[in-house]
Amino acid sequence: MHIIESQRAPEQAVFRHVIPAGEPYLFNLSAGQTVRLLDLEGNQAIDTLFYSAANPRERYDPQRTLRRQNRAYLGAGSVLYSNLGRALATIVADTCGRHDTLGGACAQESNTVRYALEKRYMHSCRDNFLCACLHDGRLNKRDIGANINFFMNVPVTPEGGLTFEDGISAAGKYVELCAEQDLIVLISNCPQLNNPCNGWNPTAAEVLVWD
Repeated sequence: MHIIESQRAPEQAVFRHVIPAGEPYLFNLSAGQTVRLLDLEGNQAIDTLFYSAANPRERYDPQRTLRRQNRAYLGAGSVLYSNLGRALATIVADTCGRHDTLGGACAQESNTVRYALEKRYMHSCRDNFLCACLHDGRLNKRDIGANINFFMNVPVTPEGGLTFEDGISAAGKYVELCAEQDLIVLISNCPQLNNPCNGWNPTAAEVLVWD
């Protein structure tokens, strides 16, 4: 794990917003601005998608991102690339050390397959993404692709499988990203209750932005 602490002071942020436990949030980030995603109480997964504000069809591409950095997890120094091969954002500070971009977002379908039929109607990240998109109007169902799970611990097994394990974050841990272009940022503060990604207890997260 590569830990880099930020020198940015919260009181100097130009914008702050607390995302309640299990809720979505969509906001704009201008080129050159830095956003901090803050795990307020610890062990909370923050599912996130990035889009070019000029052309939302240009979006975060996990395959291109992982291939270019030649490692399976994101951390300080990682550049997030789009499906057009352009840089969207760079992780400039990180006190957690590792972030998943393999496990995807929980959904009705995955809750049913992974857990039980009666879990189908539990709240999910995909539902959050869709609700935020419908409310905003610039994005729709076809724009929901593979996301980043900040603070989520998804180890790769020796056989090449994925497991959902207890988180490696803690209260006050954060990740900061500098926007390389004007962005739309779409977040689901994960509501999952069926695996330990949120410590079985979803909690609030905070977004801070600096110019």
